[in-house]
Amino acid sequence: MDVPLPHLDRPFDYLVPDTLDADARPGVRVKVRFAGQLVDGWLLERVAESAHPRLAYLEKVVSPVPVLAPEVAELARAVADRYAGSLADVLRLAVPPRHARVEKDVTATALAGADATPPTPADPATVPAAGTDRATPASAGAGDPATPAAADAAGPADPATRAHVDDATPATGSVDTGPGAADPVDPRGWRDYPAGPAFLRALTAGRAPRAVWSALPGEDWADRYADAVAATVAGGRGAVVVVADARDLDRLDAALTAVLGPGRHACLSAAAGPARRYRAFLAARRGDVPVVIGTRAAMFAPVERLGLVAVWDDGDDLHAEPRAPYPHARDVLLTRAQLAGVAALVGGYARTAEAQLLVETGWAREVVADRATVRARMPAIVPTGDDPHLARDPGAASARLPSLAWTTARDALRADLPVLVQVPRRGYLPSVACADCRTPARCPHCAGPLGLPSAEGTPACRWCGRVAAAYACPECGGRRLRASVTGARRTAEELGRAFPGVPVRTSGREEVLATVPAGAGLVIATPGAEPVAEGGYGAVLLLDSWALLTRADLRAGEEALRRWLAAAALARPGPAGGRVVVVADGALVPVQALLRWDSAWFATRELAERRELGFPPAVRMASVTGVADAVADLLAGARLPDGAEVLGPVPADEGRERMLVRVPRARAAALAGALHAAAGQRSARKAADPVRLQIDPLSLF
Repeated sequence: MDVPLPHLDRPFDYLVPDTLDADARPGVRVKVRFAGQLVDGWLLERVAESAHPRLAYLEKVVSPVPVLAPEVAELARAVADRYAGSLADVLRLAVPPRHARVEKDVTATALAGADATPPTPADPATVPAAGTDRATPASAGAGDPATPAAADAAGPADPATRAHVDDATPATGSVDTGPGAADPVDPRGWRDYPAGPAFLRALTAGRAPRAVWSALPGEDWADRYADAVAATVAGGRGAVVVVADARDLDRLDAALTAVLGPGRHACLSAAAGPARRYRAFLAARRGDVPVVIGTRAAMFAPVERLGLVAVWDDGDDLHAEPRAPYPHARDVLLTRAQLAGVAALVGGYARTAEAQLLVETGWAREVVADRATVRARMPAIVPTGDDPHLARDPGAASARLPSLAWTTARDALRADLPVLVQVPRRGYLPSVACADCRTPARCPHCAGPLGLPSAEGTPACRWCGRVAAAYACPECGGRRLRASVTGARRTAEELGRAFPGVPVRTSGREEVLATVPAGAGLVIATPGAEPVAEGGYGAVLLLDSWALLTRADLRAGEEALRRWLAAAALARPGPAGGRVVVVADGALVPVQALLRWDSAWFATRELAERRELGFPPAVRMASVTGVADAVADLLAGARLPDGAEVLGPVPADEGRERMLVRVPRARAAALAGALHAAAGQRSARKAADPVRLQIDPLSLF
């Protein structure tokens, strides 16, 4: 039932009246009477009898279309157990809201164009499930630590819980490379990676290779993913590919259309609107298309004969669902690969610690190019903070645009090549300070940071939006303001004055550019919004590195490297004149990884440090957030597994506090189960203050 109460997170049994027998099939939406109210639900299974002698009747079948596939129900149960959540919460993410008009149109079109006989009604002697503590096959085993479904597939990375899905194919993803292997899909760009062609052959042969792919600089990742999907389809199976945002989705959509042809895949995205999203979902559920691509809305997409799940740039925080139980698209897809025994592909220019864990535990095999190929494809990358450059330009240590960065941009523009400038902050001046005493300017009403929207604009609070036209510094009384942080629009203004006559374009949250033409021009972009230039950029400038590296975040270095590599990958190769300047000290570890273009080395080092310090993904960590009494109440009622460490409290937001619970990965399922049970106890006694549970949240502090 679609009820947001943890203690009701179980199936219930109901009787099906004769009038609803034909429509009451597993997977349909229903309405049932519960506690005197009519509530929504999903019919999971029809069974012949129930252990409960007195059952209520099913009230209504909302639609005869079975929107919930059995394998998706099994996956949803496993995801709920992994994240200490409820099945109803996961199903809200997995099945989009019903759109009656679209459903009617799709059903009418199918009936008009089909010769098929009507669906066979269910056996009238059977009784449906939906109402009294029944362990259905979809849920049985998902919470059992001995079963692969409960292997907690961040889980698939645990050697003690992983299962080989194909005895002929090792979990490392090694594949047959012999002369008899089928190769109907031209590997093209995959030839730059020694294991790439073999990976495609394994997909075509119907095996289940698992790969962590480190893309080369300048790589057209969308074409490579299209090749992998085409190889899977050539083997008679389907695929699900998840990307971070709409721009990546458009790029992958175009690549798949070119390879598979129009009408062979569906795009699932919440941004598409209710009607288009539901139409694409029904196309996948009916088996009209073998491939589904999309943002995180597609991670639960139903696909017949699934053969491949893939995610691009798994370090992007857009892959993390902001709604309970807060699943991550990468972990959902890995769980799906584990349950269904299908191939998996995790790719990106950068590599996360989670992806490195898959490689180190043997669950996946890395697909990388040799160092000679990397050196030939990468641009020339230089930092501004090392000793030789500081000797020539002592002011580079404090300058926002050192002379090296300025001359690099000038030379590229003179060569009639575009220049990309990456700026971490959007807006004009997102943070200002007193020009006399340098005290940060804060809002007099809510103490939020003041910012300037334009050169002639009035300071305004970035939290409450109030205008502070008569601002006076509380420390010295000064009324003049200076920039503390410079945004993308102010950077564009400054560079436009520095290079008169050169076209200046901005790409950010307000307007994201997909491509820019060849020729001299400046492009100022925030991370994730960098457009592709025809022929590649002649120069890429990475400014304000301190804003990324000094964040109070466990993943600050990993995130900085990911954003830098994504921008640097758009530059021309070094032999063709491509140069990248990073305004940072060359001795820093993320900068070293950028200079060498070696994200695998950085991920290995990062994972080793997290093992030593006891941080995810080396351990499983749960965040419990709420008012102090509610957090203490939940933890007091939780039967935490042996070896659990309770850390905190630490301040959260809005007067709440956060406690962290850390356990070894082998006890991850026990931790999630204990917290979910404790949350159920609180909801059963109608505790007033809510508590938010998150497993391995992206932000711990």
